[in-house]
Amino acid sequence: MKLYKIKKSNIDKNGLYANYDIKVGTKIIEYKGKIITRKKAEEDPKFDNDKAIYLFNLNKKYDLDGDFKYNTARLINHSCNPNCEVDGTGLKLWIYAIRDIKKGEELSYDYGFSFDENFKNYPCRCGAKNCVGYIVRSESRWRIRKSKDYKSHNK
Repeated sequence: MKLYKIKKSNIDKNGLYANYDIKVGTKIIEYKGKIITRKKAEEDPKFDNDKAIYLFNLNKKYDLDGDFKYNTARLINHSCNPNCEVDGTGLKLWIYAIRDIKKGEELSYDYGFSFDENFKNYPCRCGAKNCVGYIVRSESRWRIRKSKDYKSHNK
C-alpha cells in the first residue's frame, strides 16, 4: 500500500500526491540514490545548475545523488508552506509528514536552498501565501522580502 501516487503538478511537471490521509509523523518514502563525495559533486558537470538537480548534502564529506528513476522521492516538489520534511540518520534520508496531509494533496518540502547571488535562478511556483517567488530556505526569505526582486514579483 503506497502512501503516494505520481500525478501532474501545478508546481513543476510531476509531483507526488497522497493516496490516503497521512498523519503527522508518518514516514512516507525514502530518498534514494548514490553516495558521492562533495568534491565529485562540485567537479561533475552533471551538477551544473542548468537542469534539475537531485542532490542532498549528507555531511561535510558526502552528498546523495538522487537523479535516478528508482528514486521516486525526487518528484516531491518544493513549497514555501510544506507538509513534509527530510530527515535521516547516517546515509539514509526519509520524507516525513510534518502535519496531517489530506488524500489528494501534493507532497512537498522546503528544499532549503541558501540565499546567495544565484537565488534568481530558482523561481518558485508553489503558490503558497508566504511564497517569495524564489526557492530559498525559510530562514533566509526575509532577505528576499527586503529586495527589489520581491517587490517586482508581488506587483
